Formats: sequence, structure tokens, C-alpha cells
Amino acid sequence: MLIANPIYDVVFKYMMEDARVAKIFLSAIMGKELIDIQFLPQELSGVKSSDKETLSLNLTIYRLDFSAKVKDKNGQEELIIIEVQKSKLYGDIMRFRRYLGKQYMNESYYKDIKDKKGKTIKMGVPIYAIYFLGTTLDGYENHPVVRIKMEISDNVTGAKIEKEDGFIKSLYHEGTIVNISALKGKRREDLEILLSIFDQENRTDDMHILNIKEQDFPSQFHPIIRRLKKAVEVKEVRDVMDIEDDFVKEINEYEHRVLRQTALFEEERRQKEEAQRKQEEAQLKQEEAQRKQEEAQRKQEEAIKLLLKSGVSPENISEQLDLPLDYVLMLFNR
Repeated sequence: MLIANPIYDVVFKYMMEDARVAKIFLSAIMGKELIDIQFLPQELSGVKSSDKETLSLNLTIYRLDFSAKVKDKNGQEELIIIEVQKSKLYGDIMRFRRYLGKQYMNESYYKDIKDKKGKTIKMGVPIYAIYFLGTTLDGYENHPVVRIKMEISDNVTGAKIEKEDGFIKSLYHEGTIVNISALKGKRREDLEILLSIFDQENRTDDMHILNIKEQDFPSQFHPIIRRLKKAVEVKEVRDVMDIEDDFVKEINEYEHRVLRQTALFEEERRQKEEAQRKQEEAQLKQEEAQRKQEEAQRKQEEAIKLLLKSGVSPENISEQLDLPLDYVLMLFNR
């Protein structure tokens, strides 16, 4: 079966715009039962502008934000915010932080609860962050899916505290990292089977298309596969994939230029530092030579003074040491 490649933002968006598909997909990734899911205002896209002399790129991180009801481990329903960020590039950490920070600052993502005394207080809606990374983290090459879980424990005993609290959930979050490039051939459990839709080893000659077998996927994931199959037939999706290819190519060329410019700058800086170091060494040698010269002259003057005190005539000293008589007389008259 041919499906559209969801590593492309436009395909990923098309897949997730189907609420049923998004619920199945996110439930599998989070390992939580999602009861209901709704899109939130979203998507900050890269903006590109260029002219003959300059190229300015705001590199894309694709975002999808959801409001969802999940069942917790006690069977209770809980409202959460799901932050999905997808990046083809490494080094977007600060952008990830900024986008996540906006979620924490969004005053719409709060709820009113009553404390033990019946007082109404505001608590933040818990946030669950999901990151799809196009470049594997160092040391995580063999870990396609990484879970970040929150564990609350006593500092002294180390004992786990089972009691959940709105204060903690308001300020700390759990999450999942999907290392797309680490998915190669990994099919150890249902989630890795599902995420094989991102495995680029399944690409056909057309980078936009993957060739997979629907029967290889558990039946609960078939709606996702069929949604991606449908995406192949949508002309707008195919057209935007072409645009993404051009955009990524331009990003790569831009990065290469930046790297070359950085290398030139570093080499120029190294040469300047080397020249400065040699100049400082030459100055130190010059100062050392001058110091030695002054020390030698001082010792010579002391020796001449001793000879003069011992009764040796200035003329004799001048002749024996091959020194100007005026110089010896100057020392004699001091």
C-alpha cells in the first residue's frame, strides 16, 4: 500500500486534522486513554524572505496543540493540553522552550478548583509534550521512543509519593520524544509498529511516498494508515510537499553557508590570536633581552667602580676593557 510520507509537515497535518485519527495516534504515543480531543489555535510556520544580498530564514518547527480529556490511572477523567512539536533540524531547543513557555503563560489553560477550605484557586491545566525529532539525540541512537515521566518522592527516604497534586501538575510536565532516525527496523511492540510510518527506509523512488503493508499494523491503527493513503490522492498535499522539499533544500544550503562562514571566521580569529601570541612572545623576548642588557651594564658599572676604588686609573680601565674614556670618567666622577 502506498501512503504519503508523514515526515512532511503537510502530510502530518493532514493526518492529524482527522480527530479520530489524532486520538488514536496520540493515545498510542502517550500510553493513555484519550476520551475526547479538540484542536487548539496553532501552527507557527517558518517565514522566508530573500534578496540578492541577504537570506533570512525563520526555520520551521511544526506545532499542533490539542485539548484532550484522558482517563488517569484511577479511572478519573482529566483535562490536559497536548503540545506536539515536530522538527527536521537539530538545535531548535530554545524554540521548543519558547513555544512550551507560551503554553504555560496562556491564561486560557487554567481551571478553577476548590481547596480543602472551599476557597476557589486557579490551577494550570497539565501539559503533555510530544517531540518528533528528525535528528537523533547523541546517546539515544538505539531508543526510538523516550518517555519522560514525573516521579514524586520524599527527599530523605526516597519513597515514592502516590498522592497527586494540582500544584505539581501545574508546574511540571511529562512527555515523549520520538527519534525518527532511530526507528529503522524497530518493530518490538505496537507503538514502534505504528511509528514505522515515519521510517524513511520504506520510501519509494518518490520521497513523498512510502510503501507499507496495512496487514503489518494492528487493526486499531488502520484508520491512520488509510488516512495517509488518502493523502496521496490530495493534490494540494502533493504540491505542498514539493514546496517543503525546496524549503528544506534552501535551509540546508543556508546552513552550509553559515558553517562555511563560521569556519572562515574561526580561522581568521585563530590567525589573529596566533599573530597576537607571536607578537606578545616577541615583545617578551625583547623585554627579556633589554633586561639582560641592563643587568649586564649594571654589573659592568659596579666592576668599574670597584676598580676605580682600588686605585686603578680611568685610563688603564678604558684601555684594558676597551671602553670609552669619557664613560669611565663619568663613573669616576659620580
